[in-house]
Amino acid sequence: MTMLKNQAQTQMATGANLPAHEVVYRQLRRRILFGDIAPGQAVTIQGLVETLGAGMTPVREAIRRLTSDGALEFLGNRRVCVPKLTPDSIEEIAFMRKSLEPELTRRAVCRVDEAQVEVLMKIDNGLDLAISNGDVNGYLEHNYRFHTTLYAMADAPVMAAVADRLWLRFGPSLRVVCGRFGTQNLPDKHHELLDALRARDSERAAQAMSDDVEQGMSQIGDVLEAVALRS
Repeated sequence: MTMLKNQAQTQMATGANLPAHEVVYRQLRRRILFGDIAPGQAVTIQGLVETLGAGMTPVREAIRRLTSDGALEFLGNRRVCVPKLTPDSIEEIAFMRKSLEPELTRRAVCRVDEAQVEVLMKIDNGLDLAISNGDVNGYLEHNYRFHTTLYAMADAPVMAAVADRLWLRFGPSLRVVCGRFGTQNLPDKHHELLDALRARDSERAAQAMSDDVEQGMSQIGDVLEAVALRS
């Protein structure tokens, strides 16, 4: 009964009548994306069943999908973990992001209208509020939402899907960065990007996104290096 109640509440929150396996996938994906499961932290499949209030079958299916996305890896003994980033993987992700995300931004500039720019501004206002309040969860969620909303406007679904999968790779480590820097010194080139969007300046918008990616990935690398030196 509890499991069904949890699923119903989640479905109502998303406004969709989703099958159980999709509800569980989205729940677990969100927990990974926003760092609720720390990189390297081993969790048991049974533990996820209990945490998510779901059945074993949909949890296993969610794990299978997220493993395929590179967001989870098996450790044996019915345990999984979010992979830790290495210097090489950070470099590779940064390269991919700087190849994809500025181009998505460039394409979005050519397609957005004033109403869509207003949507992005409202999301960014929420991000600014989270930064000023030291709200880590709010920062992570609004930052992700800003990027994915912008990329959806680019009308390039293949590139946007690849970019979104990359976020699953580095997103969990952003919470580690927040733990070291708080929210005041986190990357946010969105104001420059929004100015370029309003001016319909695709190259300036793409450069702002490239700078945003570079700053964010550099901070992840610096923090993980510092953590490794202490351990």
